[in-house]
Amino acid sequence: MPTGEDLAAFQSLSMLSPQQRAELAEFCRAVSIRAGEAIFEQGEPADGCWLIVKGRVTLESDQPAGVRQSIQTLGAGDLLGWSWLVPPYRWRLAARAVDDVSAIRLDTTALRAYAERDPTFGYPLLLGLIGALLPRLHGSRARLLDLYRNPREVAR
Repeated sequence: MPTGEDLAAFQSLSMLSPQQRAELAEFCRAVSIRAGEAIFEQGEPADGCWLIVKGRVTLESDQPAGVRQSIQTLGAGDLLGWSWLVPPYRWRLAARAVDDVSAIRLDTTALRAYAERDPTFGYPLLLGLIGALLPRLHGSRARLLDLYRNPREVAR
């Protein structure tokens, strides 16, 4: 079972005190995921969150005509899985291990209930998670701007 000290290695949990990281560790377990293995599928109930210790995970989106497109690759130090935070608690994307992955899996059903009962724990947890999400949103925005850039602007 991971400890609060193990969780301190993740920037997204830096808003939590050492005591709160120890509390969070109660909701965690170490997992191994083999290369090529699906972690979750788009549209399924969202009931987990992973802190990636080692390896890479690709986020994929189902596109028209049954094509699945890789959207982003995550690696060590990244947090995987946001859809458990807000209703309807369904995965918006799919995730698959690119390499063998070592991760810490959070029991998000129990964690969400605990955070709702104890806002002094839940608030800094949420701030840390949002802090980890913002750089991804900015990265997605930059990729979209590149994708839809006016070709006349690129030629200049």
